[in-house]
Amino acid sequence: MLQHITIPRGPIDLAAHLYLPDSIDDAAPLRAVVLSTPGSSVKEQIGANYASRLAARGVPALSFDPAHQGQSGGEPRDLEDPYRRGEDISYAIDALSTIPGIDPERIGVLGICAGGGYAVHTARTDHRIKAVGAVVPGNMGTSFRSFQPDGAAAALDTMADARIKETRSGELTRVNWLPDTLEEATAVGLTDIDTTQAITYYRTERGRNEHSTNRRLSLGDSLLLGYDAYHLVDQLMTQPLQVILAGRIGNTGSYESGMQLWKLAPNPVDLMVIDGAGHYEMYDEPEYVDTAVDRLVNFYLNNL
Repeated sequence: MLQHITIPRGPIDLAAHLYLPDSIDDAAPLRAVVLSTPGSSVKEQIGANYASRLAARGVPALSFDPAHQGQSGGEPRDLEDPYRRGEDISYAIDALSTIPGIDPERIGVLGICAGGGYAVHTARTDHRIKAVGAVVPGNMGTSFRSFQPDGAAAALDTMADARIKETRSGELTRVNWLPDTLEEATAVGLTDIDTTQAITYYRTERGRNEHSTNRRLSLGDSLLLGYDAYHLVDQLMTQPLQVILAGRIGNTGSYESGMQLWKLAPNPVDLMVIDGAGHYEMYDEPEYVDTAVDRLVNFYLNNL
């Protein structure tokens, strides 16, 4: 059962989908989970794949569009601000806590890819979150710093100059998250399996959604360069943790990130590596997603 809901977030609203079990006992408030989705994705994509399966197994789940993206409010559009992404999760918990039939004392979070890092970062200081699940989690700060050929500090100098020019011209720069087509990727030499699978998911009928623009506002990149999703996790994130990783280690860094998180967390409960799965196959391949959700449901039932 799907409900379209609106999440108040200060002066703007977030667009969300709440997935509920078909059968609900009104006398027994339910545990629930907030989804934190990958960078560039919208609620109808990976979030829907996991939220719908959680609900089908008895756990209500909320998937939403981040501020500045999808059908949510916020200007400028296409901003990927890791700190606002974390705040979005807390606002989603605010909304979920007021829904009849949901137990505000039994709310967990599930983060996927970059959303895994955002979920962890939020759970450190928002202890309304009682359990943390992470599927192929990524630390966007680590990823962005690794992409800079001359180092992060030099990249920040370049970004500072670019922002001065944008401020003077009034024109904001947007860049692609991914090449828009496999042909464009091949033309620039991006033919590795992970990039190919990412494009196949996000930019073809397999997973494409009209509200996912595949564009990122450049002015947010400096925030990503200075971000560390796992900062103080070892001291502050006391909640039970479930980590699920793809067994085929590619170039996304999610396997390494997930293992780092597992080692840092004060209360790691379960670590699962799904043999044969690649990072982007964890987004929608039924065999792998169902395996992950079965494990996650058991985790949430035992820890929420």
